[in-house]
Amino acid sequence: MKRWDELNEFFNQTRAKVTFGLNALIGRKESETEKTLWVGNWYSHNARDLMRYTISKGYKIDSYELGNELCGVGVSARIEAKQYAKDMATLKNLVKEMYPNPKTQPKVLGPGGFYDKKWFDTFLDASGHDVIDGVTHHIYNLGPGNNPDLVRRVQDPFFLTQIAQTFKDVSNAIDKFAPWSGAWVSESGGAYNSGGQLVSYTFAFGFWYLDQLGMTSVYNHKVYCRQALTGGNYALLNTTTFIPNPDYYGALLWHRVMGSKVLSVTHKGSPYLRVYSHCAKKEPGISFVFINLSKNTSFEIDLFHDLNLNGGSPNFEFKGHKEREEYHLTPKDGNILSSVVLLNGTPLELSDSLEIPELKPKLVDGLKPISIAAHSIAFVTIRDFNAPACS
Repeated sequence: MKRWDELNEFFNQTRAKVTFGLNALIGRKESETEKTLWVGNWYSHNARDLMRYTISKGYKIDSYELGNELCGVGVSARIEAKQYAKDMATLKNLVKEMYPNPKTQPKVLGPGGFYDKKWFDTFLDASGHDVIDGVTHHIYNLGPGNNPDLVRRVQDPFFLTQIAQTFKDVSNAIDKFAPWSGAWVSESGGAYNSGGQLVSYTFAFGFWYLDQLGMTSVYNHKVYCRQALTGGNYALLNTTTFIPNPDYYGALLWHRVMGSKVLSVTHKGSPYLRVYSHCAKKEPGISFVFINLSKNTSFEIDLFHDLNLNGGSPNFEFKGHKEREEYHLTPKDGNILSSVVLLNGTPLELSDSLEIPELKPKLVDGLKPISIAAHSIAFVTIRDFNAPACS
C-alpha cells in the first residue's frame, strides 16, 4: 500500500477531493456466447480491504466510482445494465457499512462510461432509490487524437454544440429515473487516445475546454473531471517539466471567477461568440466567460436594460458605476497552437521559485462596451449587476 500512502500524502498537501475508481470486473468471467460481455456478480472483498485500510489511516475519500467504460457496448468489455445496477447496490451497502456516519460517508458513483440511452435508462430504473449519488459519464466528442481535423473542430461552434444533446439526455434521464442523484462528467479529454499532439496542450484546446465547462453547468451537471492533470497530450501540466499548459490557467480562472449558481444568457450575434454566465464566485455581482472562436472577427458587447425582455421590466439591475474586472486570455504571437498563454497581454509564467503567477484583472469603465479580440477568451466580472438569483 506504499503507493496509496504516497498518493494520499499528495492529496492532503493539495487539498484534493478524491474519487477512487474500483475494478468492476473482479469476480466476473467472460461470457461464452457473447463477445466482450462479462457476467456474474461483482466481488467486493477487494474493495472492502481497501476501504478498511483507508479508514484506518484516516484518508479522506469523497466518492467511490464502480467500473470504467463498461456501459452500453463498452470499451473492450461490457456489463448488462441490470447486473450493473445490482452491483451498485452492493457497493452502496458496503460504503454504508464501512462508513456508518452519513456526514462523512463517501458518495457512490457510476457507471463511468459513454452515454447509451437504452442502457442508462435501464440501469437507473433498476438501481433503486438513493443508491447512486452521482451518475457519471465520459465525453470525448472531438474524436481520436490523430484526427487532422482536430484544430478545425475546436473552432467550429456548430460542431461544439452537437454534444449538448448528450448533456441534455443524461440530465433528463436523471430527472426521470434518479432525481435524488446528480450528473457528473467523470472523465473528458476532448480527443481520445491521449489527446491530439500539437493541439491538446495549446491555447486552441481552451476553446473546447471552457465551452465544455459552460455547457456542463447549463445542463445541470455537478462535476467535470478533466483528463488529465499529467500524462498524455491532454494534460493540464507539461508531462516532463510540469509547467502549466494553457488549459490549467483557464481552469484556474474558472474556479476563481465563476460561482456555482448558473445564469441563463443568450445573444443574437455571431455563433462564433460563445458566452456563459454565473453568479460571481465572490459576491457581489455576476461573471461571464466569452469564447471567441473567430480568427478574424472581434466583438464589442453592450450591457443594458432591455425593457422589452419577456414583455415587461427586467428582474435585474445593472448600474455600470463600478469598474469591471476583465481577464483576457490570448495566445503568444496570435498563434492558437502556442503553448504559452497571455493574460491581459502578459505571458503567464512560473516565478523563479516555481509559484503560479498572480492572476490580476484589468479594470475597465463599467459603461464601456466589453471588447473581445479575435481568437481569445475573456472572463468578466461585473460587481454592480444585481441578479436576484445571486442575492
